[in-house]
Amino acid sequence: MRIAPPVQLSEEDRSQLEALARARSLPARAVERAQIVLLAAMGKQDLEIAEELSVTPRTAARWRIRYLKAGIDGLKKDAPRPGRTPIFTPEKIRMVVEKTTQEKPPDATHWSTRSMARAMSMSEATVRRIWHKHGLKPHVVKTFKLSNDPQFIERLEDIVGLYLNPPEHALVLSIDEKSQIQALDRTQPGLPMKKGRGETRTHDYKRHGTTTLFAALNVADGKIIGTCMDRHRHQEWLKFLHRIDEQTLADKQLHNC
Repeated sequence: MRIAPPVQLSEEDRSQLEALARARSLPARAVERAQIVLLAAMGKQDLEIAEELSVTPRTAARWRIRYLKAGIDGLKKDAPRPGRTPIFTPEKIRMVVEKTTQEKPPDATHWSTRSMARAMSMSEATVRRIWHKHGLKPHVVKTFKLSNDPQFIERLEDIVGLYLNPPEHALVLSIDEKSQIQALDRTQPGLPMKKGRGETRTHDYKRHGTTTLFAALNVADGKIIGTCMDRHRHQEWLKFLHRIDEQTLADKQLHNC
């Protein structure tokens, strides 16, 4: 008969194990592991422990050995398992990524999970997981525009240099406009959000024409000055610049106070 290795407990470990064995809020498996080690410390063999706790001898032996190797910390979580063997090799996954980023399907503008699954002989869910892991979104396309100004680089450096290193005591603003903003309103007032119910709003709306947003960003402190006007002619620009002057003067007086 094989004799299991003996278990010797320190006073601290014994106190912790007894507390775990009596706990009612812990998972049953944590309580069971503590009981196995306590019985092993009493000199009982794995067959006796298995019979008393209604577990298999293999389970009793496993947690006896785990405690001897790692102490109480070894009882708190299961050993890592290798998991299921991957169906697709890293080479196959690399081929999916390369095909997604470097090729286009013959009958579409971009790959879908279904078309890629057919092309690579795998399931749609597998393609979706690969794309998600590598951050690929073939359906998302962003546009860009290159300037044809021959002095674009020099002017870009001047502007960026001004933002990064403005003259002393200078106010540097980045100003822009957005026109043709629809001024929409709901046909009826909704109800605010409360416990058990989200905010409500009507499905239809009414138009109040369009407006133009003028905004200026103070690159030094990130403060934004903005206003909306009915039109976006040079007269509106002059009004907006005048408002910036007034706002800047008011902020300076407040700072001095």
